[in-house]
Amino acid sequence: MTDEPAVRELRLVVTADDYDAALRFYRDVLGLTERAAFSSPDGHVTILDAGRATLELTDPHHAAFIDEVEVGRRVAGHVRVAFQVDDSAATTAKLAAAGAEVVAEPTRTPWNSLNARLEAPGALQLTLFTELGDQG
Repeated sequence: MTDEPAVRELRLVVTADDYDAALRFYRDVLGLTERAAFSSPDGHVTILDAGRATLELTDPHHAAFIDEVEVGRRVAGHVRVAFQVDDSAATTAKLAAAGAEVVAEPTRTPWNSLNARLEAPGALQLTLFTELGDQG
């Protein structure tokens, strides 16, 4: 028996009404690397590399707590995408300039990260977080 995981990759698939705008936002502004792209007479798909992926499962009570900490009220649906970035404040400003709606500016959390919340292309709610570690 091997210790290797049975699942090799987590892929979040988003159907965006404005594919080109979403591609520019996630690839060109947020900086996700294009791994592959395919097109056919029926449409387009681009696979963007977002680094290491994890699946975070939460119950409704904790999801409400996270929203309360990051935003001050319950706002997320059942899916929210979180990206760890080096500077959540600067990345928030960059994404807002590219058309994302800032739901909540970066806020220090009880788990010692700086988290911002945005509504982004593809109807995705994003958390941008920077781990503060020992920083204050």
